[in-house]
Amino acid sequence: MRALRHLFDFGSAKRHFPASTLDAVQHAIAASEHRHLGEIVFAVEGSLSFARVMRDVDPRDRAHEVFAQLRVWNTENNTGVLVYILLADHRIEVVADRGIVAKVAQQTWVDICALMQRRFSDGAYQQGALDGVAAIGDLLALHFPANGARNDEELPDRPVIL
Repeated sequence: MRALRHLFDFGSAKRHFPASTLDAVQHAIAASEHRHLGEIVFAVEGSLSFARVMRDVDPRDRAHEVFAQLRVWNTENNTGVLVYILLADHRIEVVADRGIVAKVAQQTWVDICALMQRRFSDGAYQQGALDGVAAIGDLLALHFPANGARNDEELPDRPVIL
């Protein structure tokens, strides 16, 4: 069944995350990053390749691959956060760099994913994405506040469609 969902994806990423939604998420990330020293990266993947599905690649493992591929780990303060959405599996994963992992419990990320998933289940993809970015921004502002320092924009704010 999983293979069929991935095989017959037909552009769900662009359908659920059109340019207007990507614009809104980009602006939310940019505004958030004025409040903290973290970097938020948002990536959406409609489906995995047939080869990855046959190898039974787990969404969490794929999120770690994307974390590395997009160089989210490569920030000065080790404060990068990836929000990875795999639509065919109805999964949302948050991967945080080691500077954040030391301060934020895993259950917090699970709760943020659940918040987003509830919105997505209602078809409110833009609102779910914005709610997730806001919650992550609040966490980063709490643990890594800007305090007048400039966030040097180490990673792009524009969401990525994989």
